[in-house]
Amino acid sequence: MADADRPIIAERELVMTADAEKPKRRWLRLVALLSVPLILVAVGAYFWLTSGRFVSTDNAYVQQDKVSVSADVGGRIVAVAVRENQHVNKGDLLFRIDPEPYRIAVEQARAALANAQVQVQTLQTEYQGKGADIEGARIAIQQAQEDFGRQSELMKRGFTTRASYLNSQHALQQARVQLANAQAQAAQARVKLQTGAAVPGVNPQIAAAKAELDRALLNLKRTEVRAPASGTVSQADRLQVGNQILQGLPALSIVVGDRAWVEANFKETQLNKVRVGQPAEVTIDAYSGLKLKGHVWSFGAGTGSEFSVLPAQNANGNWVKVTQRVPLRIAIDEQSPRPLLAGLSADVSVDVRTHR
Repeated sequence: MADADRPIIAERELVMTADAEKPKRRWLRLVALLSVPLILVAVGAYFWLTSGRFVSTDNAYVQQDKVSVSADVGGRIVAVAVRENQHVNKGDLLFRIDPEPYRIAVEQARAALANAQVQVQTLQTEYQGKGADIEGARIAIQQAQEDFGRQSELMKRGFTTRASYLNSQHALQQARVQLANAQAQAAQARVKLQTGAAVPGVNPQIAAAKAELDRALLNLKRTEVRAPASGTVSQADRLQVGNQILQGLPALSIVVGDRAWVEANFKETQLNKVRVGQPAEVTIDAYSGLKLKGHVWSFGAGTGSEFSVLPAQNANGNWVKVTQRVPLRIAIDEQSPRPLLAGLSADVSVDVRTHR
């Protein structure tokens, strides 16, 4: 009898266990039914609260200052001191141009300066000599004046010939002409020795020769092309020893690595609430998970199409309206743990509800 009752007792225990689990299942079902709407409401509230707070664009790129280095003088390259992607400091030697033609020009300029100095000394000697000529002409005039006076007295008394009288008169006139010529030549020499208002105290010939020497020395110094700023060398492969380089032609570039920013091209319809100083978040496509803090530094002076090589001409009336892009400069406020290379793609998000 006891063995027969055991299945009945087990069945009753199962029924009681099932009846005890039914309220628990109903509670879980109720929690699930309520949690789904609550989650939907929370998500909707989040999007409603943050809606319009951020404007973002993926049309953004890292930018850095790039200095184009060119030679101020032309010539043959005799030495290259840098290589591609090498870091240089301001003042480091980049390459050297053959200095021999410019050294010869310096020697010629020095010779021209010495020649000008000799010419000035010659003029000073001539001017001093003209003073002696003037004094001699005055003495000659005095003697001719005395001789003419005697001949005049003798002529009145009839003790001399008319020819002698005319000769003494002609000698006096000649002496006076010689004095005038000596005075004119002295004045001309004095003018050549004078200095102008532009370079007081220095003879113009010497000043011109000194200026030519300074230019020759400057050109000789320019045969050594040095880095105008610290940064990374780019496009240095174009420099080869033996190549001729032209004056003013870009030879290489230096990317200034300590000044990086992001140029973000926003749609014109996104700029209604954007202001200078608003905080921004920058992510770099090349570095997953890297987020940098920044802020809006400035607005571009015009849209991208306005500064294109061939700007759009819509004066004929047959045109399609296209949303324009306006470049914004985003300053990076923190030091990046990874190198920010010029041209890297980036995403920018600006918090338009915050004002700095």
